[in-house]
Amino acid sequence: MNIPFLDRWRKRQSGEPGLRLAAAFEADPDGVAELLSECELLRAQAEGAGLELDDSPESLAALDQLLPRWRDDPETLPWLGNDAGLYLGTVIVRTVPGAVWHVLPGGTPVVRLASGRELQVVAEGLDWAVQGAPELSQVYAEASEG
Repeated sequence: MNIPFLDRWRKRQSGEPGLRLAAAFEADPDGVAELLSECELLRAQAEGAGLELDDSPESLAALDQLLPRWRDDPETLPWLGNDAGLYLGTVIVRTVPGAVWHVLPGGTPVVRLASGRELQVVAEGLDWAVQGAPELSQVYAEASEG
């Protein structure tokens, strides 16, 4: 089906979503960091369990103690894992000296520590959501050591 206005729209929206995120990060790193910290699904799940996420290391330990009811919902699981990783990254960036968000050229957000080491926080969050390990508080402890 040929729909001319869609073709023009697609041309304006060309480029991979990850490349657009990387470009947005270069233009406004604080704004992108604020978006990454929203973690709406994770915050809603935590609130439903009576836990308020305050971007503190202690909140990571509290998340580790939640009963993982989200594992019963295969549609929610990857989104929650993504949010858990972004929340982990937010806590690290806000509390570990020298830690900053960085977006890789493909669009993957990572946390770069003062040592130069990059943490794949989204992958860590997905592992936590699916398997329960590593615990978010453990990843935080390792990041804050070095």
